[in-house]
Amino acid sequence: MSFDRHLAEIAREFPKWTIWRSDAGRWWATRHHPLSEIQRDAGCAMTIDADDPRGLREQLREQEERATAADP
Repeated sequence: MSFDRHLAEIAREFPKWTIWRSDAGRWWATRHHPLSEIQRDAGCAMTIDADDPRGLREQLREQEERATAADP
């Protein structure tokens, strides 16, 4: 699957994030909105990266769970 298709699928799955692939081949995601202090304390990150689309999805799921737990 092309990286453009991976980007589109991940962006649809995680609409609160901007997804991109760097020139070096790393996969990145940045939140659209700032984190609250509670979310930061819960280990939420504004920007994350991974080696591949699968790794990015795993981190995005973890980040979404942390944010939800911090701000129910």
